[in-house]
Amino acid sequence: MCSSPRQSLPGPFPGGCRYNSYGAFLKEKFGCRVSKIVVDAGFSCPNRDGTVGVGGCTYCNNNAFRPATARRLDPVPRQVENGIACLKRRYRAQKFIVYFQPFSNTFGPLEQLIPLYEGALAHPDVVGIAVGTRPDCVDEAKIAWFENLARTHLVTLEYGLESIYDKTLALINRGHDYACWRRATEMTRGRGIYLCAHLILGFPWESRDEMLATAGAISHAGLDFLKLHHLQVVHETALARQYSSHPFTLLGYGEYVDLVVAFLELLDPAIRLERLFGFVPEEHLVGPHWNKTKAEIRRGIERALAARATWQGRCFRG
Repeated sequence: MCSSPRQSLPGPFPGGCRYNSYGAFLKEKFGCRVSKIVVDAGFSCPNRDGTVGVGGCTYCNNNAFRPATARRLDPVPRQVENGIACLKRRYRAQKFIVYFQPFSNTFGPLEQLIPLYEGALAHPDVVGIAVGTRPDCVDEAKIAWFENLARTHLVTLEYGLESIYDKTLALINRGHDYACWRRATEMTRGRGIYLCAHLILGFPWESRDEMLATAGAISHAGLDFLKLHHLQVVHETALARQYSSHPFTLLGYGEYVDLVVAFLELLDPAIRLERLFGFVPEEHLVGPHWNKTKAEIRRGIERALAARATWQGRCFRG
């Protein structure tokens, strides 16, 4: 437990929320509902094709979270049109960010990347792009191009990290170390580009204290956004094969809620949370099975924050 005189309950976040929400940021910035459209631009990864490794990350099965509108065979502009039509019907969204999600979306020469990004931005309702990639797939020329684009559009680079511990990165076959991620964020910071990181909580060889220490480490990396996931074992992955041969402990729902609340307390309150947990459809999931909807998990975390009279950044030491 900790105490902080820096803010009064429930925290300086919109709507009395106890964490800094990415959705509230978009609403404030654009004045309307903004949704993300996932597109598959046909990329691979350097730890799949032999550049730095083979087999990919042990937990990764992109088919487990790719929406039906993101069909690799369709050109990016068509995927954008299909996504916009779906999200306007379902959520009444008015503006859109195109999310290049599957695999590593800066893995290739810049001259091949630019037409894909420009094709996504051609639709008049698109206000920006979010590019999911790896820290070993960017260089100065790519960052400079994104910097120029960020003068007229919202541009987010999402660097997968998953863990700050090199032992974990090796065990999950990431193909890079923590220092590589730090170099990429340092190259990107201060150039008008929004920075996002992905983290996984719940690796069975990491202690609770190690997971919580991650909050302090990334709080000083200059991040704008953060996506938290709990470790999920997905069918047709190396991790699933490992789990079948040598089962390991996965976080239960209550354990994860407790962990993420403690993590948020330690996190810089300026970092906006895009995601508080992972979510894989049941047909792809080996475990853990929480039997909860996305809304139920989110409400469970929010209720736990309120019950403990705490909030994001309560224990943060800048």
